[in-house]
Amino acid sequence: MVLPPVTSTSERPRPTVYFDGACPVCRREIAHYRQGSGEHALNWVDAAACPPGDLGPALSRPQALARLHLRLPDGQLVHGAAAFLAMWAALPDHPRLAAWARRLNRPAVVAVLDAAYSAFLRVRRLWRRAA
Repeated sequence: MVLPPVTSTSERPRPTVYFDGACPVCRREIAHYRQGSGEHALNWVDAAACPPGDLGPALSRPQALARLHLRLPDGQLVHGAAAFLAMWAALPDHPRLAAWARRLNRPAVVAVLDAAYSAFLRVRRLWRRAA
């Protein structure tokens, strides 16, 4: 059984973003999203520095560091472009980005975005090693 992120009973469950805090580009991008109410709209987990238990079920540290992952409140784990789209849609201070994410959330578009993200990940390895 997959459990949603721990939240207080008065609070609606939030998606959880798993990001690579050891990657300088990723760290800066996540810092941008966390500004304002983005800090409280999602749960943020630095997969490079967290205890293994913080990754939750079905997500290993190597998987979490390989690409962006997001666990939806229902426990479903998404990664890559789908994780970005879900994250953007949940950011209250970025209404244009959220609207754009909802428009792009179609299988063919997600596949193209995921291919572009995979190309970025090949270059990111070089930045991560330099950090």
